[in-house]
Order: sequence, then C-alpha cells, then structure tokens
Amino acid sequence: MYNLTGKTILTTGSPGFIGANLVMRLLRDLPSGQIISLDSMNDYYDVSLKEYRLAEIEKISATSPVKHTFINGNLADKSLINDIFAQYKPEIVVNLAAQAGVRYSISHPDAYIESNIIGFYNILEACRHNPVEHLVYASSSSVYGGNKKVPFSTDDKVDNPVSLYAATKKSNELLAHAYSKLYNIPSTGLRFFTVYGPAGRPDMFYYSATQKLAAGEKIQIFNYGNCKRDFTYIDDIVEGIVRVMQSPPEKKTGEDGLPIPPYRIYNIGGGTPENLLDYIRILQEELVRAGVLPEDYDFEGHRELVPMQPGDVPVTYADSTALERDFGFRPTIDIRTGLRKFAEWYKSYYGNK
Repeated sequence: MYNLTGKTILTTGSPGFIGANLVMRLLRDLPSGQIISLDSMNDYYDVSLKEYRLAEIEKISATSPVKHTFINGNLADKSLINDIFAQYKPEIVVNLAAQAGVRYSISHPDAYIESNIIGFYNILEACRHNPVEHLVYASSSSVYGGNKKVPFSTDDKVDNPVSLYAATKKSNELLAHAYSKLYNIPSTGLRFFTVYGPAGRPDMFYYSATQKLAAGEKIQIFNYGNCKRDFTYIDDIVEGIVRVMQSPPEKKTGEDGLPIPPYRIYNIGGGTPENLLDYIRILQEELVRAGVLPEDYDFEGHRELVPMQPGDVPVTYADSTALERDFGFRPTIDIRTGLRKFAEWYKSYYGNK
C-alpha cells in the first residue's frame, strides 16, 4: 500500500462538501506532510457555508502536524494551476472541484464547461508535466443516465448521458484514460452516489427540503415520489477516497512496448437504494427529534407530488463490489444515522433562525 505520510497532496474543491471533509480527515490522521487546498469560493450556493467549512479546516490545521495552505483561485486559470504545481510539486492530486448539479446545468451550461472540462484539462496537463504519483478525481453516478439495468456497474456502457453535467463527468473519465495511456499517469475516477451529511450542499434535496420545511414552505417531491436513490453518507465517501488514494494503479508495459493505462473507475455508493418517500419520512422524524420542526408539524400540508424534472433519473443504485474487492470496504452508514447527524448539525448551525 502507498504511504501518504510526508506527501504533498493537492486537493481541489477543498471548502466544498466532500473536499472539506477529506482535508479534515487527512489533517487529523497523517503524522506529517503538506496539503494544498484550492477553490474559487464561487456563489453557486451560499458562500458562508464554504467559509464555515474552511474555518473548521483551519481549527484542525492549528493543531495538526500536517501543514495546510489554502489558495483562492479558479481551476480554469491555467497559469495559476501551473504555478501551484511548480511551487508545491504535489505527489498526489485529488480533484474534487467541479460545477455540480443536474438541474443547474440546464440553465448555466457555461459554468460546467469552464470548471469540469477546461479546469480538469488544466489538472491533467499539469499532471503530465510534473511527477504526480496518483490522480484521484470525482466522477458521478449521473454518468449512468437512464440505465435500466441495476445495480449500476462500472462495466456498464455509459454513452448516453441525460444531462450536460453527466456528459462533463463522462468526459473527465475519457480524458483521464487518454492521459493515463499517453503519459503513464496513474489515475482513479470515483463515481459518487448522492452524498449527504452535516454541512452538505444546500442544493441537495435533503438540505433544501429542510430549509423549506423550516420556513413553512412546501417541498416538491419529483416523479410523484417514485424515485429510488443510493444515498451515501459523507464519512463513507471520505473513507473510500482515502483508501483509493493509498493505492495508485500499477504502471505496466504492454506487449507493444507501450504503457497499459494505469487507470481505474470505482463506484462509491450505499448499495441499498432508498425509496424517496421513505427517505423523506425519516428526514422529517429526525428534524422533529432535533427540534428543527415542532412535533405537531403538518407534513402532508407541506408537500406536493410533481412530475420528474429534466435530466433526472428514477433510480440510482451502486454496485460497489469492485471497491470491496480491492479495498475491503463498502459504505455501511444507514440513512437514519446519517440524517440524524445532519438534523443535529442543522439545529446547531441555524439555531432558531
């Protein structure tokens, strides 16, 4: 296993939901090394939440033996990316910065091309010209589109994306494969399945629904509630990333004397898709338990069943057997436990606002 101790790790998207939790985990666990964080702190959602996560990182960094440096910058700024690689010489790159969200990609396509295509290309080019030992990058379960076969396997064909967001993530996988083949760059793509937890993304359903319910507004339940999602708690996602970081694909030479691309893709998902209505029921129960909502809250009067939204899919369901086979790990945190932690965090963060 590849040892992360003493390594310089570049993590993009660090004040983002997954990025912040990864950086905090590394700052807690590693006995030495350096973490370089990069993010543009854009206003896709409330910047104060990113600032909160960054402050949480700095609290841990203050007592960690690992040095942490945050750089406020855009992934699409090629000269900045080149300067970061030249100055810090990262041995491991974890690219989590991306413009996320299926629905937002319909109204703001430019943001996805800039961050997910141009930004990722800049990372690949920097890895090409520097001695990077492992590139780990975020893909998404969205690449499976409207696949009817479940659970979704990384062996499935994913050539028919149903949103621009999904298309950009599939493009990341294709670009990474080409660079792995051409320049022998060990790369691992991770297809995340509906990540949730404390201080998560406010555009995710569980979070936005909580905000609307707390404000006395109605929540819309898409496809009339006939959706299943493979929800994955943030701690499980981070555990998967850390294990993958420590196992770069092996460099090998083929019979033609050229590199066999050191390239892999994994799903990270709960493996137990939950019915959306059951998920909402548990969320409501935990919001009442945490004191976010009163015990006599009228849930029926605050929900509306509506048709499916463009770009959405009815089912996501991860086959994580490859992750378990190669790393002895599969997500285990159930939605009751995860939503309870979210509800308790929400109460402490927002108080009685």
